[in-house]
Amino acid sequence: MDSGYYDGLTEAALSNTSFSVEQGEQILTDPSVEILPLMQAAYRVRHRYFGRNVRIHILNNVQNGYCPEDCNYCAQAANSKAPIQKHRFKSDEEILNEAKSAYESGAYRYCVVLSGRGPGTERIAHMAGLVEQIKAQWPVEVCLSAGFIDQQMAKTLKEAGLDRYNHNLNSAQSHYGSICSTHDYADRLRTLESAKSQGLEVCSGIIIGMGESSRDIWEVATTLRGLNTRSIPVNFYVHVAGSKLGEVNALTPEYCLRALALFRFINPDAEIRAAGGRETNLRSLEALALYPANSLFSEGYLNTGGHDASRTIQLIEDAGFVVEHSENHPPTEEDKDEIITSNPVQAISGH
Repeated sequence: MDSGYYDGLTEAALSNTSFSVEQGEQILTDPSVEILPLMQAAYRVRHRYFGRNVRIHILNNVQNGYCPEDCNYCAQAANSKAPIQKHRFKSDEEILNEAKSAYESGAYRYCVVLSGRGPGTERIAHMAGLVEQIKAQWPVEVCLSAGFIDQQMAKTLKEAGLDRYNHNLNSAQSHYGSICSTHDYADRLRTLESAKSQGLEVCSGIIIGMGESSRDIWEVATTLRGLNTRSIPVNFYVHVAGSKLGEVNALTPEYCLRALALFRFINPDAEIRAAGGRETNLRSLEALALYPANSLFSEGYLNTGGHDASRTIQLIEDAGFVVEHSENHPPTEEDKDEIITSNPVQAISGH
């Protein structure tokens, strides 16, 4: 591909133009689309909205296991034989202490995750109280992931000060039946619409590498665009021994980077996160994820490990990017207009 192709991708994204399924599949699978100029094209879009800032998210797995759902990819599912350490709800003291630790570690957002199909009204009231306490003590954004919720639950959380609600689509509607049978895609969409209806920002993403097609990946990116999703975690499947899905199609670092670029082009002003499995699947190309993505997880995931905060910060700074804190000001208009147009090799310096 000549330079005009990559410039066209950047220009289309910056003008908020939709990407066709054919364009999506080309980005993901066409070997004539070279990875470095593709990263440069995605970086120019990312830089327009986020400069060189990177947001660090830290997960708190508040309740692990005991889930009645049969999501085949999940170590916590009812049909999983994975030897995870199950635990009931953590104490309020633990949750608040971990919020403090997350903030002091450089987290932009503290993500509280509960296993299970969904919370009852008492649990929602409990979580709302914890959100109020966290927001009163530390200038950190808070995201909650607790399964299916309705509009009244979303209203309670919004009034408590919750910033975002997470509920991942995980895959395309056409592929969903092959990874879960205890609920359907419409249930997930309904939860996202309930959160949006009460003014909560929506966080929702995908797990790549579960046997889906490139068309499925494009479909999820486009669906999230239609929902005006503000935060998109792009996860890369890691098999936990004992989970029903098992080993599927092996991902390459290049394919993972192509997927991150596609999500950036289709959702140009959204927070794109190189999420679960990035360490395992991106391997030596991990730093290149920062060119399309502007956020990372640190300190591990729900049932798999990850880099600690110091290593995550080093990764960011070594690549020429800057850790963004929740009290930081967003990029100025001058910063946003400073779009790098040099050749890809020069641009892959982060400066």
